[in-house]
Amino acid sequence: MSALTRIRSAAPPSAVAAGLIAVMVGVTSSAALVFTAAKAAGADAREISSWMLALGVGLACTCAGLSLRHRAPVVTAWSTPGAALLTTGLSGVSMAQAVGAFIFSALLIVVSGVTGWFARVMNRIPVPLAAALLAGVLLRFGTGLFSTMHRSFAVAFPMFVIYLLGRRLLPRYAVLLALAAGVAATLFTGGWRTGEVRLSLATPVFTAPEFDWKVLVSVGAPLFVVTMASQNLPGVAVLRGSGYDVPVSPLMTWTGAANAVLAPFGAFGLNLAAITAAICTGDEAHPDRDKRYLAAVWAGFFYLCVGLLGATVASLLTAMPHELVMAIAGIGLLATIESSLATALADKASREAAVVTFLATASGVTLLGIGSAFWGLLAGLVTSAIATVGRPRGEEPAPEPRPAELPVR
Repeated sequence: MSALTRIRSAAPPSAVAAGLIAVMVGVTSSAALVFTAAKAAGADAREISSWMLALGVGLACTCAGLSLRHRAPVVTAWSTPGAALLTTGLSGVSMAQAVGAFIFSALLIVVSGVTGWFARVMNRIPVPLAAALLAGVLLRFGTGLFSTMHRSFAVAFPMFVIYLLGRRLLPRYAVLLALAAGVAATLFTGGWRTGEVRLSLATPVFTAPEFDWKVLVSVGAPLFVVTMASQNLPGVAVLRGSGYDVPVSPLMTWTGAANAVLAPFGAFGLNLAAITAAICTGDEAHPDRDKRYLAAVWAGFFYLCVGLLGATVASLLTAMPHELVMAIAGIGLLATIESSLATALADKASREAAVVTFLATASGVTLLGIGSAFWGLLAGLVTSAIATVGRPRGEEPAPEPRPAELPVR
């Protein structure tokens, strides 16, 4: 095998593009929350860059390591709802106490993996409901493509057209071509603020943990709950809905362990990704589903770059047009939304519960600090339980009556 062939095998353009888009979407959508959370704990510029470094290294190791181990596109991310929780929860909390809460939350995740209780819960969730959950999570990105087209037609419309032509002529590179078209369009329209970009490397800053029981209860425990319910649960649903039956317990154990080790440097929450994972599990990542793990490996590489260049990435994200990010996210997820809806609605017996799951998840409702993914799944399970109670196993629901035919005149 020639060197060029080996390079093409390890770095297929579609997989590299999927990994890049996944990281770009993940970072641009929530990096500001990470900076805000760090500042709430009194972090200075060096500590903020250390947070990004720790998160980047953690995501690189878990994305690449778990994907290579299981030969599946296991994409990890930092806990976005966790970061949102910390922006208010860390007010008045010292950095040492915050690190103690991070370690406490991470150890709870390790326990959930070692005991296997989270895997047992996930094994009871029907596949149609998991697919509906995924479709509901991704819906706002699909509609975001067209709302972006309304606000910035000169950027989003050419990207969409190039994507459609690419799907017809060069399906493996359709998303990559759309991204190139978007970059060209934003450069032409002057959307980039290049004057705000600055180069600097991140350095690790160690903070010894302090375990204050009040902070553990008020910050650590809620961080664990929202991470499991709003991130790990839909993350597993993405893998299951895409046909990857990866054992759940090892994923929880390793992400929790990596989180605990890196917490003193600022890694507040590492977990399975949902939205960005869907980018790496679709057909656009690789035509061969057994090779899509390469997209997650490349996502890990790009997360490492994000960590090493923490401050630089922050300035680059500020310079990048928001329309470009929203448009490429919507385009990259179109095929995944399509397949998720098809799976969710394929079984007539569970169709109503799947629709309830989809609508409740897409609503974006948040209760008790827990996002709509959890409540959507709960609503679907309740609907399914009520619809099937008292029905003998294997019995199909009665067919819907047809409307009476009108006389022909």
